[in-house]
Amino acid sequence: MNLRKAVILISPLIALPLIALFETTAPSTIRFEDIAPRAGVKFTADNSATPTRNQIETMLAGVAVLDYDGDGLLDLYFVNGAAIPSLHKSDTKYYNRLYHNNGNGTFTDVTEHAGAAGSGYGMGVAVGDYDNDGRPDIFLANVGSNQLLHNNGDGTFTDFTAKAGLAGGLLDGKKMWSAAAGWFDYNNDGNLDLFVSNYCTWQVNQDPFCGAAGNRTYCHPRLYGSLHNSLYRNNGDGTFTDVSEETGIAKSFGKGMGVSFADFDGDGFMDVFVANDTTPNFLFHNLGGKAFEEIGLSAGVAYAEDGIPLSGMGSDFRDVNNDGLPDIWHTAVELQTFPLFLNRGRGRFIDATVRSGLGRQSRGMSGWSNGIMDFDNDGWKDLFVARGNVQDNVSATGTDRLCPEPNSVFRNLANGRFEDVSARAGESLQLAALHRGAAFGDLDNDGRIDVVLTVLNGPAKVLRNVSQSSNHWILLRLVGSKSNRMGLGAQIKITTPDGASQYNHATTSVGYAGSSDSRVHFGLGAASRIAEIEIRWPGGIRQIVRDVAADRVVSIEERQTQ
Repeated sequence: MNLRKAVILISPLIALPLIALFETTAPSTIRFEDIAPRAGVKFTADNSATPTRNQIETMLAGVAVLDYDGDGLLDLYFVNGAAIPSLHKSDTKYYNRLYHNNGNGTFTDVTEHAGAAGSGYGMGVAVGDYDNDGRPDIFLANVGSNQLLHNNGDGTFTDFTAKAGLAGGLLDGKKMWSAAAGWFDYNNDGNLDLFVSNYCTWQVNQDPFCGAAGNRTYCHPRLYGSLHNSLYRNNGDGTFTDVSEETGIAKSFGKGMGVSFADFDGDGFMDVFVANDTTPNFLFHNLGGKAFEEIGLSAGVAYAEDGIPLSGMGSDFRDVNNDGLPDIWHTAVELQTFPLFLNRGRGRFIDATVRSGLGRQSRGMSGWSNGIMDFDNDGWKDLFVARGNVQDNVSATGTDRLCPEPNSVFRNLANGRFEDVSARAGESLQLAALHRGAAFGDLDNDGRIDVVLTVLNGPAKVLRNVSQSSNHWILLRLVGSKSNRMGLGAQIKITTPDGASQYNHATTSVGYAGSSDSRVHFGLGAASRIAEIEIRWPGGIRQIVRDVAADRVVSIEERQTQ
């Protein structure tokens, strides 16, 4: 059955096209299908592998979904490596790629026309409209100089890195290795600020020898020095100021990877969680938009239940149990599990990894990027993880582990437990590879959240969500006025006619090194209408929208409710 159709979007008073692009199938429960080959997405994340096993080679790369041209359809942006040791060469064959969504199930590589190739050895990507012009811009977290690509509004980008002052933080005069980044408005002034997650001290071709003769491996992170993260305040004039020191962010040293944002204590200011690799995780509590206090230990999210720091990779920070409090779920490597920290209020989280079933189910997995999304639209957010071992030659180390791994999805059973349903989620999900980055969004506007994945030295995957059910959904596209234009940080509560409530917030910083759809998705189960949508905008406005029909994309402009 052909599902191509146009639907008028509502609420309040903005209309955009909604197009369903692909043929439907008849799957059961959560199910995905890789459409990359037929969709024209042909991208390989090339790490420029060397015999000396440079640490950066196993860490790339991120991916983003964004509507860069404002046509209502999500496009794709892939981050790539570069030649080693020439990390700053612009004439290397390795380039990032931008794919335009054609609206018919295919994508076209428009990188050269758009001027979006970037340069240097890439790691992560963060999407945000930093100048509030209605067009999403792209920040690239690199091993060498970071980059800011300004969206010109005509389908092209211009490198504004130097003008903005975002090339990268320094430690002892050397540029810090940036692994990931995210946009948020930490001081609620209406301008998006930038948080950069920095990994470790490193120099090209100077990694220590690890492994055995004839089987050199990538070294353990403990052999590299820690770094602090970076926070850049948006000055509102196209430039940024590094405020890492004055806000207290620079006091804490770790090996930062996934970064995610949420207002965990409901004080109206966004807080920051950083998943650290082999060092304690950070939870930066926002002190009224003026400074941050690192409280990971006292909050209960710094370590696993046994008190040992994990190899933190990707993270997501949102409510999994519909109690109105954002929770934290992050990935790690095999034998460590993927911890789930439930928010119990008053600055306290509890480790629910074991009781949720995730401890046993994830113990043998190595995870990178991840996301908390409602894939079957039943009103309960599920968990997705992109998997692959750190060591590409792990099978030669005398263990029974394999480097390529399948991806996994854990279905939320609505009783505090999660079930690994990967075996029933389609062959595409079960195909093993060296998965790294993942970004989440509804590529065809059919109400089902899709997943785009990077594969180390392998073809990228576009996992179209083909789960079939009669459940309803809604996607909220927020347009800030007093708040930042993308509405990032807006906290949303929806209530269905039966009195049930759900909570979510607007963010693009999800998983590891990636950037997801800024639109806010809710699965509605059997509810075909929403009784009330309550939005707490970052600028302080509380807005109510009532009696909204389901199964559509709804644009909401920030305005004071009368």
